[in-house]
Amino acid sequence: MGAERVAKLTKRVIDATASERARFVLWDAEVKGFGLRVEPSGAKSFLVRYRAGTGRGAPLRQLKLGAYGVLTVDQARAKAKELLAQVAAGQDPGRERTEQRAAMTLRELAALFMSEHVAVKRKPNTYRSYRFVLDNHVVPALGTLKAADVTRADVAGLHRRMKGSPCQANRMVAVLGAVYTFAERGGLVPEGVNPARKVEMFKEKRRDRFLAMAEFERLGAALAAAEATGVDYVDRGKPVVRRLSPYSAAAIRLLLLTGARLREITSLRWEYVDLERRCLRLPDSKTGAKVVPLNAPAMKVLAELPREEGNPFVIVGQKPGQPITALHKAWNVVRDAAGLDGLRIHDLRHSFASVGAGGGVGLQVIGKLLGHTQAATTQRYAHIHDDPLRVASELIGGRVGAALGLSEPATEGGAEVVSIKGGKA
Repeated sequence: MGAERVAKLTKRVIDATASERARFVLWDAEVKGFGLRVEPSGAKSFLVRYRAGTGRGAPLRQLKLGAYGVLTVDQARAKAKELLAQVAAGQDPGRERTEQRAAMTLRELAALFMSEHVAVKRKPNTYRSYRFVLDNHVVPALGTLKAADVTRADVAGLHRRMKGSPCQANRMVAVLGAVYTFAERGGLVPEGVNPARKVEMFKEKRRDRFLAMAEFERLGAALAAAEATGVDYVDRGKPVVRRLSPYSAAAIRLLLLTGARLREITSLRWEYVDLERRCLRLPDSKTGAKVVPLNAPAMKVLAELPREEGNPFVIVGQKPGQPITALHKAWNVVRDAAGLDGLRIHDLRHSFASVGAGGGVGLQVIGKLLGHTQAATTQRYAHIHDDPLRVASELIGGRVGAALGLSEPATEGGAEVVSIKGGKA
């Protein structure tokens, strides 16, 4: 247990108690058996200790009440008094808790994790992602096992069986690790039993795809054609002509022009659009509140987009008053018409960033445009940004080649402007 001390536990005393190299307990001078455990890491949690029975031979039990910060000292003291009252009445809450832990299956633990943790503290997209992993992989394979009995070998075995989908397999381990972290913090499983720890992950191939300028042109032409007259498309083996609504076309153009995430555009409300200051003011995103600058082409797309009366959303869906829900269908039509097989909607965000990096925009600025909170996230564009020799060679070669009659003069910026409405600006 480490060193033990006694003092009346108050917020001031707890806040002033510093961590040491070894774990120690500060026992409350007011309620016997109630204490504060301080870890070397600085983490503080309340506990209660008692003897289950009478005499020195009775087993000594210790229960974690909760972390300091989650529980106030008054809440923890009240909880300790309640448990100690049960002990005085002849009960053994520690044994009861142990039995409850041993009885809980992983399926039950996963359900508790989703309802009490993810649904309360995470965003809807995260909830759906966790739900998918648990329902489709974890629970079918391991759900009937007692939560406390699941071993690292069980998790590693499931991970190996999912080797055909390495990204999903790694995601499974991460989600299961989060489930057990929640369980440990809540005292639902003994500390240190997380079976997802030290499971070696598969190597994942990064799927980043950046559009070249010629591909931007093809995409712009396909967008214009699909919106104006429709384009040929094969649906379930049958050739049809698909025409895009102005809202679907606008959504794809805004993704290309802003680097925003799909959800940020499809759930965009007109009240978030600040035309005077040329920006989108998103009250919430994957990384919290966010301001997205609007360039001139993006402003033009928004200015030309008709507003539907009674619908607060910019990208209008088929149901009255609701946003679009199936942009991927429209995207597949445009992508296939442009001959860009395999290109994902999320690759438009990468392409926006790659144009900036190739044009010499600093990675820090690109990160801010994309709403990255970690600089490391933007490093994927470093190989494009950190290539001044190529840019210099193109500039010099263009001018020398022009003098020799071999090429057209290079522009100062080294790049041409392409309109995503089709053709060059």
